[in-house]
Amino acid sequence: MRGYAQAREPRAEERRCTFGITQEHAMGDERTYLELSEEGGGSHKFYEVIVSGKQVSIRYGRIGDAGQSQSKSYASPAEAQKEAQKAIQGKIKKGYAPAVEGVRKKRAVTERPVATSRAAAAGTTRAPVLWRYDSGDRAFGVFVDDELCWVGDDDGQISALDHDGKVVRRMKVPEGVMSLVRDGQWLYCGCQDGKVYDLSGAQPFEAYEISEDVNILWLDIHDGSLAVSSNDGQVTVLDHDCDKLWAKKSFNHGGWMVRCDGAGIYHGHADGITAYDWAGKKLWAKKTEGSVLFGWQEDTEVYAGTTSDHVEVFTKAGVQGRRYKCDDSVFSCAAAPGGKYVFAGDNASSVYCFDRAGTRLWKLDTTCGSALSMQYHEGKLYIVTGDGAFACIDVSEAAIAQAREGKVPDLKLVKAERSVQVATVGQALPQAAAGAAGVLVECVEEGGKVRVRPLSPGYNGEFNVQFPRDIRTPGARYLVDGLELSGSGGFYRVRGQIRLAPAGAGEAAGPVVAKKVAKAAPAKKTAKKVRA
Repeated sequence: MRGYAQAREPRAEERRCTFGITQEHAMGDERTYLELSEEGGGSHKFYEVIVSGKQVSIRYGRIGDAGQSQSKSYASPAEAQKEAQKAIQGKIKKGYAPAVEGVRKKRAVTERPVATSRAAAAGTTRAPVLWRYDSGDRAFGVFVDDELCWVGDDDGQISALDHDGKVVRRMKVPEGVMSLVRDGQWLYCGCQDGKVYDLSGAQPFEAYEISEDVNILWLDIHDGSLAVSSNDGQVTVLDHDCDKLWAKKSFNHGGWMVRCDGAGIYHGHADGITAYDWAGKKLWAKKTEGSVLFGWQEDTEVYAGTTSDHVEVFTKAGVQGRRYKCDDSVFSCAAAPGGKYVFAGDNASSVYCFDRAGTRLWKLDTTCGSALSMQYHEGKLYIVTGDGAFACIDVSEAAIAQAREGKVPDLKLVKAERSVQVATVGQALPQAAAGAAGVLVECVEEGGKVRVRPLSPGYNGEFNVQFPRDIRTPGARYLVDGLELSGSGGFYRVRGQIRLAPAGAGEAAGPVVAKKVAKAAPAKKTAKKVRA
């Protein structure tokens, strides 16, 4: 059911009505502003059309955000008016209605329940925390590899620390970070504005934009394909070029877990876990005791932290495994390679470790809040908390034995390095020098969308390149450090840095000609697009 909030009636000088559509004037332009706001966390978006002579400008997006804009010129003002009315009427048929901008406010982002209590952790052994970095705001995103430890917080601040706790990189994205995920050598963050940014280069780029209908809770990426879980119990899958493949509703609400691998997608929601293959076929569905609040995966198993104080394990074939009992709701979980150890963080600022057989080995007080996300790496447990802390805990047997005796290492408090420049979305790209090494790519318009294709010899010029969406302009050319063929074999992915191509680069080869070609045989995971 669509529920429209009562909006202030525009004053006469603010509008005139034509065919029931509010038309506002400014400097002779005609402006139509529509909104669609559904109850229960559904759509909450706007659509604006401005006609200025022969030009029609359209802006759309989530209510309260700047949105996206596009403009097009027509042969005459009459044709511009005709096309504008066509666009407006199309939106009205979908449920949009005239509104006054600013009356209906930006909808609050659906948040994970993060109410915590320190009482349960009182008297619990203190965790041997090696270092702690205060990000400044509540943090959900964490990713750790051999080189760097990444954290992203609710303010859109992203920091990368070395394993000694020194800040070496900083980035800023427009909205709060919901998750950090790795796909091969590419690192991504999913944000509250419905966009996913690639953090693999010197600056963040917009890699995917999720429909404003999808209220993102969590995401994962495999071989360029994106799976997104939303608060209405739905999982949506997009391909490498942000084209929607399918969407499925696993349950009527919840969706704090989604994990992907080559076989499929594992979606955790308020009723349990549902698995799909990459064509959208349901493989299995299993109930959990309590709602799923977090998910983890290893090669053959998936792990779900639940409101019933358990971490529940299932094989990727859907067979119920062990259940690891904690003392409070499980906000996060992780595992050592192969499931040798299973870790959990509860809503009472405690972290746990179990062996594979299910024996609880220890319970520790984080000393810095409840772990909203976590990752194990090489004998260390990395957590991010509701207090905004990013902490490295030594979970080696020796360190835990010392902690039980009341001996913990001196805590290293890490501060942001002001000398480390903050890279932002939209900052100017460097210009490649004439004769610089790299692979030349070009943006081409095809079927109303801008695609990117390789121009340099040695690459299939009919394959698309997965490329930042915020710098795609028809005819623009860029020089990238390298291109890597995707695992499915049907497209390329950018390796290294992106620079503006030198003037005249690739002119001898001529422009890329957009033409209809037979697509390469897709891998089984992207076999076809199917309807929800």
